[in-house]
Amino acid sequence: MEIFLMVLGGLGLFLFAVNNLSETLKELIGNKANKWLDLFTKNLLTSVITGTVATILLDSSSAVIIMTIVLVNAGALSFRQSLGIVMGANIGTTFSSQLIALDIGQYSPIPIFLGLVFSFISKNEKVSKTARVVLFFGILFFGLYTMERAVEPLKDHKQFLSWMEKLDSPLRGTLIGALVTLVIQSSSATVGMVITLAKKELINLPGAIAVMLGSELGTCSDTLMATIRSDRQAVKTGLFHLLFNIICIALGLAAFPYFNTFIEWVSNGAGMQQKIANAHMIFNIAGVVLFLPLIPFVEKLLNRFLPEKQKAAQQVESSATA
Repeated sequence: MEIFLMVLGGLGLFLFAVNNLSETLKELIGNKANKWLDLFTKNLLTSVITGTVATILLDSSSAVIIMTIVLVNAGALSFRQSLGIVMGANIGTTFSSQLIALDIGQYSPIPIFLGLVFSFISKNEKVSKTARVVLFFGILFFGLYTMERAVEPLKDHKQFLSWMEKLDSPLRGTLIGALVTLVIQSSSATVGMVITLAKKELINLPGAIAVMLGSELGTCSDTLMATIRSDRQAVKTGLFHLLFNIICIALGLAAFPYFNTFIEWVSNGAGMQQKIANAHMIFNIAGVVLFLPLIPFVEKLLNRFLPEKQKAAQQVESSATA
């Protein structure tokens, strides 16, 4: 029971930090983010780079994709411009995995203390918000550190180890990863928990990669919810995010044994947590590279599946006249 409560507390701190970090950074950046998105989305490649950078800055792929859907719905971005941003967001979210893989949780009280002090004593709003960003980063890593310390006794728990071994099944691990992400609404938290388990040698690479694949699917839920009562262009952006992740996951499952071997080779000598972070980054970058040639086809498919209402009406009128 104590382990469960500590893990729950650590997860709560992590989710609290992720949510507030994203909101504070959006306040700090302000409308500049919208201007940058519009300025640097002139072609597909710059859109991908913009989505990547924006996600690294906001530390949330969901926040970037939801903001993109809102801008598309408002007419500030076109559906085509949004495609690269969505794919770039998937790359940007792997940056947090690399940070989590670093064993810096024990130093998290330092940014918590500094962020708290400067947010209180500073009269400058910009400095105060920057201090809050530092504070939430500290809380984020403290939450992970709490979970890491909590799961340590599970090394000797036979039932838990037996259950973790079942994650080696790619399909089962993927479904569990999707379900966990659906519940906690954060793929970063899911991957963070997997890396935390890896630090304590409680999960192996195949199981970790399977859960990571599932987290990519689970994260689509909140972006799809953002399309409710939106226009068709915004709905197509949400559907593209879902379709992109499903295709990438399907390819990942099809090449699962080879991908595992490749990660072992690339990460030769690295710890398990670093292997998982590398797998997360390589998988998402490879997905974008492989998907880029398919963009024109997918765009036409979604345009045909969800045509503009005005065009549809014109087609009905022309057919009636004929």
